[in-house]
Amino acid sequence: MRTTRKDYLAHIEEMQKRSDDTVARHIAERRALTPSQPDPEDDATFGQRAADAVARFGGSWTFILLFALVLVAWVVLNSFLLTRGGAKPFDPFPYILLNLFLSMLASIQAPVILMSQNRQGEIDRLNARNDYEINLKAELEIMALHEKMDAFKLQLLEMQHEQLRLLNLLCEDNEAAG
Repeated sequence: MRTTRKDYLAHIEEMQKRSDDTVARHIAERRALTPSQPDPEDDATFGQRAADAVARFGGSWTFILLFALVLVAWVVLNSFLLTRGGAKPFDPFPYILLNLFLSMLASIQAPVILMSQNRQGEIDRLNARNDYEINLKAELEIMALHEKMDAFKLQLLEMQHEQLRLLNLLCEDNEAAG
């Protein structure tokens, strides 16, 4: 089934409405929106954890240096055996066997890294939604504080006007008595 742009936008709108409802409920109940950040490793399958491990190792300097060392050793060993008179190298100069191994490694490693990136994208989307909800709640709380401050300011101004009125009455009484 193919998802259309309209379906996608409706899905996003529904998710945003759910987030807004969640925020409104948490504000009404006066409780924290997210008590703790969930650990993405908690619900990861074996394949997802393996993909993450392969991507972590495949994207490290350890892998690059180890890989370079293996390639240099392969070339040096085969070149050394090629130059020796009676020894037959197991993979002569164009290194076809090495190319085969490199192709197999790339064909396995690339999809595994893509799986790991897809999983990281899902985690990032969850974190972004969580950030959105927290930011929305903070914005609503700040707006509520502004309303309270405005109400307090009006109450303070009314009290000051009353004090000024009473002060004027006292001054008028003093002038009349004096």
